[in-house]
Amino acid sequence: METVNLTNCDREPIHIPGAIQPHGCLLVISRSNWQITQISNNTESLLGILPQQLLGQSLDRLLSTEQITAIANCLDRNFELINPLKLSLATQTGLKPFSCIVHSLDGISLILELEPDESHNGLTFVQFYQISKSILLQMQQAGNLSELCQVMVQQLRKITGFDRVMIYQFDETGAGNIIAEDRLEELEPYLGLHYPDSDIPRQAKQLYTLNLLRLVPQVNYEPAPILGLDSLDSEREPLDLSLSVLRSVSPIHIEYLQNMGVKATLTISLLKQGKLWGLIACHHQSPYFISYEMRSICEFLGQVMALELDSKEANEDLDYKIYLKSMQSELIKNLSGAENITDALVRDRRPLLNLVGAEGAAVYTEGHLVLLGHTPSEADLFDLIQWLETQFHQDLFVTNALPKVYPAAIAFKEVASGLLALSITNVQKNYVLWFRPEVLQQVNWAGDPKKAQQIEADGTLTLFPRQSFELWQETVQQQSLPWKPWEIEMAIELRSAVVGIVLRKMNELAAINLELERSNSDLDAFAYIASHDLKEPLRGIHNYSTFLLEDYAELLDAEGVDKLHTLIKLTKRMEDLINALLHFSRLGRQDLNLQLLDLNQSLQSIVELFTVSKSTENIDIRIPRPLPPIFGDRVLLEEVFTNLISNALKYNDRPKKWVEIGFVDPKPADSSNLESPKFVTFYIQDNGIGIQEKHLEMVFRIFKRLHALNKYGGGTGVGLTIVKKIIERHYGKIWVESVYGHGTIFYFTLRIEQIFN
Repeated sequence: METVNLTNCDREPIHIPGAIQPHGCLLVISRSNWQITQISNNTESLLGILPQQLLGQSLDRLLSTEQITAIANCLDRNFELINPLKLSLATQTGLKPFSCIVHSLDGISLILELEPDESHNGLTFVQFYQISKSILLQMQQAGNLSELCQVMVQQLRKITGFDRVMIYQFDETGAGNIIAEDRLEELEPYLGLHYPDSDIPRQAKQLYTLNLLRLVPQVNYEPAPILGLDSLDSEREPLDLSLSVLRSVSPIHIEYLQNMGVKATLTISLLKQGKLWGLIACHHQSPYFISYEMRSICEFLGQVMALELDSKEANEDLDYKIYLKSMQSELIKNLSGAENITDALVRDRRPLLNLVGAEGAAVYTEGHLVLLGHTPSEADLFDLIQWLETQFHQDLFVTNALPKVYPAAIAFKEVASGLLALSITNVQKNYVLWFRPEVLQQVNWAGDPKKAQQIEADGTLTLFPRQSFELWQETVQQQSLPWKPWEIEMAIELRSAVVGIVLRKMNELAAINLELERSNSDLDAFAYIASHDLKEPLRGIHNYSTFLLEDYAELLDAEGVDKLHTLIKLTKRMEDLINALLHFSRLGRQDLNLQLLDLNQSLQSIVELFTVSKSTENIDIRIPRPLPPIFGDRVLLEEVFTNLISNALKYNDRPKKWVEIGFVDPKPADSSNLESPKFVTFYIQDNGIGIQEKHLEMVFRIFKRLHALNKYGGGTGVGLTIVKKIIERHYGKIWVESVYGHGTIFYFTLRIEQIFN
């Protein structure tokens, strides 16, 4: 059977019920000719006229010219500002006062809803002001949300006379919670009870945002059907009663209210920033009607309360919010002066964890994790981060029930049933994750939240109203304490601060790069001078010294000849040093010609050069197994191997010299390096003289030699510096291990494109 995913509640078209509540009557009027095109089937009881006698007639059959003119004068105005119109209609028992509520249907028609006006003259402005003034003053004096809600339920019950008034707040899942209540003492308390999301279907919640007040004065009413002209019925769309005050209630909701023992209700919507925040629900144990004017006062107070929600919620947990702000300020201060954002975030665990009230945190930066407090294992976190990459909404992900959306989290629910995650930068995939542990919670429901259900033939699920609303307790597992809105706000503000600091540092770096570009230009100019202007006089000195030896050697004594030979050697060494410096300075700026390389082919040529130029009897260059292909610049990497092999042979005083070139078997795929390219570690090992441990850090310094100039064939002291520069240009690293007197191993890493089997 297919998975059921609909409910009959969600499918019910409650905005087009085709009927109204019978305490008033409804007429649909054509704006073009004032013809009555639709009418409720209860006019006889309220007006003393059969609906068939009015249907298709002009409105003047029912209303006087003056009353029609009054309605016509309202067409270009906001009906909310003029409703209700006070009308007197002739009935079989004489003139009766009615409240007429007018609203536009589609720009073509009007809906008139007529309610008998038992209050006759209704409320005056002074009465409205007197009722509202005291309540508004108490609302303003309320210190926080809890106090505001309690004031509202007490005062609304006082002015309306309902048996019970409650405030019902929705959570992020759509479920509701009674957060304030005022009631008759003999009634069972509902305060603190929860109601599942399915109790109020989504289309009902949508109507609550359109029509802010809903009265059902008699739950056990008989709906009054709406009749239309037979000639138009086949062409007419169902009558949309979304804004109607008389709209008939869903039979499912009626049964729901009957099961609660409620005989009359008034519901007032509370909107916050255009979204349904909650409801003020008024219940009565017997049929109960209140006038449109009194309903208007209730709606007005509900709208004022909605305006107060932001400020009152801001006062909730004020001391805690101030503390969070202090944590945020401390973090931002650390970040502002830090060279490394990650180091600043984790330097002190207290601000980062306390910023959102978490017990653990993880900072993921360019494939690396730093953990604070109680967190899942690194392996679990890398899997979680991969899943999270598709879950962010506006760079944020929040849940207090992670195992429900990510089943693998059951394994670490004790430390991370709650997750608050931020995406700092999308390009480099840098994240901050906060964790909260599982907290077993006792939730009080108004009856079993699982409604009675029936699977239909088409695989859909039909839900029935619950029969019981008695206290039903549930132990909730695999959930943490919920993240409070201001904790989430702190995290979002932290992200904004980090992004701002990163942008500032990028601007500073851009300025530095610009200055560096100028410096590089100066260095290039210097390199040119070094390679041209300085080398020219050196060649002159070299050449003239050579001429002196050739032409005047016989006139000089042995000491003079030695000095000329020394001068020639010094000029040659000076030229070598200048060439090496020029080569090194250009390495950092020249573009790399990156390609997939077969090192075996390159090494074959290099080894042939060494075996041809040296005595093959004393040299053994070993390559135990084929090397893997790598991704790099062929010319520069051949220089690396040539230089290291040359050093291995040069610094070797053994009669039988050997050099081994190979690579270290890679470890299994490392999940901690999700985004980084894969690297392989190569080595070049020899049986030479070795390097003392105290000198290992010095071998890569430019112009740094560990031996006398004439020992081991001399050299410029730049070769290993160039090798290190080339490896770093390939995003690798190089290091050395050595046992003095026994040999040396140089290790270096290079990128590869494929993973070994």
